[in-house]
Amino acid sequence: MNQPTARHPRRSRAPASRPATAPRRLAAIDLGSNSFHLLVANYQDDRLQVVARLGEKVQLAAGLDDEGQLSEPAMQRALACLARFAPFLEGIAPGHLRVVGTNALRDAANSQAFIERAEALLGNRIEIVAGREEARLIYLGAAHALAEDGRRLIVDIGGGSTEFIIGERFEPLALESLRLGCVTFTRRFFGDGEIGEKRMRRAELAALSELACIRRPYRELGWADPVGSSGTIKAAAAVMAAAGTAPEGVITRRGLRDLRERLIACKRLDRVAMEGLKADRARVFPAGVAILVAIFEALGLEQMRYADGALREGVLYDMVGRHGLEDSRLKTLAGLERSYGVDARQASNVADTARALFEQVRVPWGLDDDQARFLGWASRLHEIGLAISHSQFHRHGAYLLEHSDLAGFSRPEQRLLAFLVRAHRRKFPLKEWQALPASEQCSHARLARLLRLAVLLNHSRPEQPPAPPRLEASGDGLRLRLDGGDDQALLLTDLEQEAAYQQAAGFPLVLACR
Repeated sequence: MNQPTARHPRRSRAPASRPATAPRRLAAIDLGSNSFHLLVANYQDDRLQVVARLGEKVQLAAGLDDEGQLSEPAMQRALACLARFAPFLEGIAPGHLRVVGTNALRDAANSQAFIERAEALLGNRIEIVAGREEARLIYLGAAHALAEDGRRLIVDIGGGSTEFIIGERFEPLALESLRLGCVTFTRRFFGDGEIGEKRMRRAELAALSELACIRRPYRELGWADPVGSSGTIKAAAAVMAAAGTAPEGVITRRGLRDLRERLIACKRLDRVAMEGLKADRARVFPAGVAILVAIFEALGLEQMRYADGALREGVLYDMVGRHGLEDSRLKTLAGLERSYGVDARQASNVADTARALFEQVRVPWGLDDDQARFLGWASRLHEIGLAISHSQFHRHGAYLLEHSDLAGFSRPEQRLLAFLVRAHRRKFPLKEWQALPASEQCSHARLARLLRLAVLLNHSRPEQPPAPPRLEASGDGLRLRLDGGDDQALLLTDLEQEAAYQQAAGFPLVLACR
């Protein structure tokens, strides 16, 4: 850059380059139905720089029996893998590691038993994500790996599910997760190890049946660039490149037909061996190819390219945006408020009061910013059930929050919101509370009690939130100090009933009037 001369001493300099921000060390673990993956990266200046990348074939979905129970050997394989990941997590700051589970843990009836053991090993919470949330995260990871603009189709074949996303830049336009997986299809169609034309076609037809629900809307929406991510598609592209039936990193319809015939010629899963195919993927590869053939057939594809970037990368990019204006959950919350016609003033008043009460008991109850955030969100959404019926609206609201597809939220996060909304009025829901994981019961009950008080303090639906009374906490006991004036007689009546509700649930609430 030219420097200013003496003749022009006031010439403005070009703006200095922005100083580099300090890197943030982030980590994501993807507990997939076929493989577990660890990604550790430094995030700096809007980019990820990979520090460590590990993956192991755990085949968690293969450990599910006919009753949906995850077997002890499958859990042991999974825990042993996580123990090998653990040393790479040293030095990761709290809140900079996310561990997400997908289809196998969504399906397992006893997934909580595994989750508790895995959380104890890792010292970190595990989040089970719904299928469409998994699809959103996959798209986020793949979109960051692709420099080009334009509308694209992303396909990710996993061990228990396959995700399909159409989007532009970083915005998904259509999200779907179908029950198609290379591990589950291996068990279903090739369980005895035999491969043949009839078996392959049966697997393809089953996949086509699943794809029927998205075939027409996806083709009508359209895309310019079909892209595949993750293991099956990566392996198929590698095998075709090695055989010379497709360019490197590309899957073609002709190459796929050739690959299908080669697999059938192997006759047995234990004989599947091809250049470009890793030995630990060979057993589930025919089922993955059958699903891929069906995808090409249903969506009319001639070719698909492979791209790095999938769920674990998406988790990291999503983590970067959290707790700021780019937090995807904020957009979801705003959408819920619009869809269900939330009274914005009342929701804001309750949220303000809840936060004021929260700050008074934060230290004695050991509460943190994340819990404050969810208390505020539950305050904003506590009346969404009114859109269905005034009667039992807290139950309706809880059902909506627990069972809707909420972009950005994991299942445990939705469960927390649903519980708080369910518990915000009338009798404390002991049955639902006792059904929560033991590790969540104490904190969830405390947040629910704060929300209940905030709602009661705003019962008259004032223009502005009232000045919060003094709240003191000792153990599980609460002491609420009130003014006691004549204008608070109605409020005191409500709070006496609330004290009875909380006492019946085993939570002491003492009212003190000045």
